[in-house]
Amino acid sequence: MAILGPNGQPLSSQANKSRPDLREIAVVSVRDRYSTYPSSGLTPEKLARILKEADLGDIFRQMELWEEIEEKDAHLASLMQTRKSAVLGLDWEILPASDDDQDKKIAEFVGDILYNLDDLGDAFFDLLDAIGKGFGAVEIMWAIRGGQAVIDGLKWRHQKKFTYGDRDDLRLLTDEEMVRGIELPPNKFIIHNHKARSGHPSRAGVFRTCVWMYLFKNYTVKDWVAFCEVYGMPLRLGKYEAGAGKEDKEALAQAVMQIGTDAAAIISKSTEIDFVEAVNANGIVFEKLANFCDNAMSKAVLGQTLTSQVGDAGSYAAAKVHDLVRQDILESDCNALSRTVGRDLIRPLVLFNFGPVKRFPWLKLKYERPEDQKQQSEIYKTLGEAGLRIPSEHVYEKFGIPQPTAGQEIMTPLGQGAQPLPLLPNKHLLLALAQGDQNPIVTGQRVIDRLADANLAAGMPLFATLMEPIMKIIQEAGSLEELRDSLLAAYPDMDTSKLEEHVAQAIFLADLYGRWTASG
Repeated sequence: MAILGPNGQPLSSQANKSRPDLREIAVVSVRDRYSTYPSSGLTPEKLARILKEADLGDIFRQMELWEEIEEKDAHLASLMQTRKSAVLGLDWEILPASDDDQDKKIAEFVGDILYNLDDLGDAFFDLLDAIGKGFGAVEIMWAIRGGQAVIDGLKWRHQKKFTYGDRDDLRLLTDEEMVRGIELPPNKFIIHNHKARSGHPSRAGVFRTCVWMYLFKNYTVKDWVAFCEVYGMPLRLGKYEAGAGKEDKEALAQAVMQIGTDAAAIISKSTEIDFVEAVNANGIVFEKLANFCDNAMSKAVLGQTLTSQVGDAGSYAAAKVHDLVRQDILESDCNALSRTVGRDLIRPLVLFNFGPVKRFPWLKLKYERPEDQKQQSEIYKTLGEAGLRIPSEHVYEKFGIPQPTAGQEIMTPLGQGAQPLPLLPNKHLLLALAQGDQNPIVTGQRVIDRLADANLAAGMPLFATLMEPIMKIIQEAGSLEELRDSLLAAYPDMDTSKLEEHVAQAIFLADLYGRWTASG
């Protein structure tokens, strides 16, 4: 059956050369559900052997170990959850490669599939597993519906099902090839790689750094528990008389042990038991070492410590500085995930349905920090008052406000209705009145003249802005007839509201001044 494009027409023979593989390649087997638990009895020697095996390409035990340390260490698990959630909590969209109609059509097709894919969020979570383990793998389950290649599901695949070949290429372990593995089928897997450092791919995850801190912390916690068991309970000291017999001593020993387990015992009146409180400050060493290991893991995963642990010397200001480091890491994680999804998911989806194209849509994760719109509006207001010409389209886009269309009701400021309120005089006109002569012989005409001068000076910028398009028309006109036609065409769009408001304020103030002088 031929694969049809979104337009209902069969794709070209060139496009049909690559068809989606509808099989499930990395089938889950009984072996995948069991683990050798390499963290049990983990020692520096055993850990070194596991890491050396991974360096040679056999990552089976290393991936089992990575799974265990994230499961056992609550601090490390919270760090990984924090870093993954920072990406998963963002909004995203599918953007076209350009404004070309074909590119927009392709982006709309891809977005329609991905937006309605229920397990895409889980797939993103599984792919971000690469941060700790070096890579994350998801198998694409393709299907043909209505003559189109669509995504039927995305299934996570454990990293221990893979190995590295002689050329450091990732290969899939199967029941037939349990040692060397098979080459990954094209357009079948999403492989998200994370490079915490350069070198062999098996050493790329941040767990290669954290695992030593996990080992030292594991030893520390064990010793700490043993310490608490010894020094956390008081020493029960039984005293007997010098002439006590063997039976009396055994009875006293039994009573001491019963007090420790049952909190009850029977002793004779001549027997004495003391409780000696254990006083030992050496336990603080274990706590310091455990905190040191936690801080080291925080630095490896988040790049800092204060957004995960404030500590004794932490502060809000320091946490804000460290949070900026996290923003850099967040942007890096988002860009890496976007590239992976574009390469391994969007690209084959487009090729199967549209054939070879020059450009592909891409996944945009909106990691930009929200701006303070109040502060931004003050900046735009200041720049506008300074005379900077700002396109209205830019302002609408900046603040996410849709541009009004014909017939839409437009919001007006309070007081601008059918019954307008009196206009308040501006500061320039009030200053002109405030500088009036104190000599009562001076007539009010001088004040009115001063008011007219101030009104003219304050209104010049408004008049210049109003005349700017007219001057441009005059300069570009080639004849008087062209000038006349251009002026008539531009006149309906001229906004004189600000100049009218300024003149109205001056008239209003002059009227008030006249009424005041007439009544006085």
